Amino acid sequence: MPSQHLHEAQFTNTLVDELRGEIAPDARPRQVPGCTYSRINPTPVADPHLLAWSADLGEFLGLAQPAERGPTVDALAGNLVTGSMKPFAARYAGHQFGNWAGQLGDGRAISLGELPATDGSSWELQLKGAGPTPYSRRADGRAVLRSSIREFLCSEAMHYLGVPTTRALSLAGTGDVVVRDMFYDGNPRAEPGAIVCRVAPTFVRFGNFQMMAAAGELDNLRALADYVITHFYPELGTPSAEVYVKWYEEICRRTALMVAHWMSVGFVHGVMNTDNMSILGLTIDYGPYGWLEPYDLAWTPNTTDFGHRRYAFGQQPQVALWNLARLAEALALLVPNIEQLRPGLDLYKATFERTRQEILLNKLGLTPSSAEADSKLTESLLEALATSEVDMTMFFRQLSHTAPTLLAAPKQEHDRLQELLAAAAYTPLPNPTHTPLLDWLRRYLPRLSQETSTPEAIKTSMLAANPKYVLRNYIAQKAIEAAEKGDLTYLQTLLEVLKKPFDEQPEHEELAAKRPDWAWDMPGCATLSCSS
Repeated sequence: MPSQHLHEAQFTNTLVDELRGEIAPDARPRQVPGCTYSRINPTPVADPHLLAWSADLGEFLGLAQPAERGPTVDALAGNLVTGSMKPFAARYAGHQFGNWAGQLGDGRAISLGELPATDGSSWELQLKGAGPTPYSRRADGRAVLRSSIREFLCSEAMHYLGVPTTRALSLAGTGDVVVRDMFYDGNPRAEPGAIVCRVAPTFVRFGNFQMMAAAGELDNLRALADYVITHFYPELGTPSAEVYVKWYEEICRRTALMVAHWMSVGFVHGVMNTDNMSILGLTIDYGPYGWLEPYDLAWTPNTTDFGHRRYAFGQQPQVALWNLARLAEALALLVPNIEQLRPGLDLYKATFERTRQEILLNKLGLTPSSAEADSKLTESLLEALATSEVDMTMFFRQLSHTAPTLLAAPKQEHDRLQELLAAAAYTPLPNPTHTPLLDWLRRYLPRLSQETSTPEAIKTSMLAANPKYVLRNYIAQKAIEAAEKGDLTYLQTLLEVLKKPFDEQPEHEELAAKRPDWAWDMPGCATLSCSS
C-alpha cells in the first residue's frame, strides 16, 4: 500500500476499546484500582525535532519518513494527538530485583494506539519519555537523550541480529532539559531530553497479570488474558481453562527462545524484573543493558545490581524461569489447578537447552551428530571461554574465518590459532588463561573435519551465524557524546552498520574493534544504571 504520514494515519485502539480503564483526571501519581489502563495525553515539549528514523520499520508500517520538523514529528514527540489516537498508560505491577514492588505501570511511556503494517499485522506505537502519568510515582515521566539513543539503537540492532525484540521507529529531541542523577550518588545534572517511539504488537507484560491477580481483580485478569489470546495467540482457539494452559506453555516457549538468543550473542538485559518481561517473548525495556566483551558469566552492566548480580549474564536463563513461575502464580486464578501450568516451566527448560545448543552448533559450523558428544563439546567451550579473557563476539567471528581455512591447511594450525587468540584476547599472549581454549580448539577441529560440506560452505554458514557488529557500549557512548554536541553523523552511520551485522563492511572496521582501554570503567561504557 502507498506510504502515508503518521499524523494522517488512522489508528485503532483495541486495548482501550475492549478492556476496562479510566480517563485520568490528571497525571498525579496514585493507585488506580480496577483499571487496566489510564487514558492520558502526552505532555507537550518545547521544540520537537527528528533526530533519527528507522527507514525499514517505517516502510513496513507504510509510513513516509518525516521532515526534521512538522506535524508527524509533533505526534512522535507527544505534541500532537490526532482524532483517531486514544493515548493511554498501562497499569501493571511486578517483582523488582526479586522483591514485590506493587503497582508500577507506565510511568514515562504512553501508547498512541495501533497501526496496520503492510502485511496486515497490527502494531502498537508507544512514546517513551512522553511525560508524567498516574504511574510515574516520584518521577517526571521524561527520558534523556543518552538513554533514548541507547534504546533506539539497540532495539533495531537486536532485530537485525534475529533476536526477538520490540522495535524503535523514531528518536525525537524535545528541546527541553531533564535532570538526572545517573548513578544515584548525589550528582544530578541537566541533560537534553528525547523521546523514542517504540513499536510492538503489544507492550503487555507479565506484570499486567500480576497486578490483576494481586489486587484480586479476577474479571480484569480474565479479560486481559482473553484479549491477549484473541489478538496475539489466535491459533490457540477460544479462551478457556484448557487454552489458558496451552497459552502459558507458549509464553514459556517464546521466552526460552528469546533468552537463548540473548545468550548466543552475549546480550545482558541488566534489569530482568517481571514488569520487564513481554507476554509475547520479546526483548523489552532497554535500560542498563550491555554486551559481553570478555566472556564473563558474572558480568552485569547495572550498578544497581553490583551487590548481588541477580541479573548477570549467566543468571539470565534461571531468572527468566523464576519470572515465568511468578506469572504462573498470577494465571493460576484462571485454571482449576496451578499444577497444570508446571509443564510450561519444563517446556521452557527443554526449549532453552535445545535452542541454545542448536545456535551454538550453527556458530561452530557443525551439524548435529552424537547428542552427548556435541553437548560435551559445547559445554567445554563455554567453560574455556569463561577462563580465557577473550572477546565473545570477536572469538566466534575470527573462528568463522580460521577454522574452515585450517581444514584445507592443517599444518598452519599453531600459527593460525595463535592469530585467532591474539585478535580476540584482552590479555597478551602467551598467557596460561588461554590454555583451556587452545585445548578446546584442538578438539574442535577434528570434529569440524567430519562435516561433509566444503570448507567454503562451512565458512559461509559460520559467518551468517556469528555477527561482526554488535552495539558495544563504548560505541553507543561515542554516538551519544557526538549527538549531545549536535553531530548525528556517527549515530546515523552506526544505525546503518548495525542493520547488516553479519556483513564484513570493511569501511567500518573500527566499529568491530575490541573495547579500548579508556572504556573499561567509563560511565556509560562499562557501568550503567536504571537511569541510563
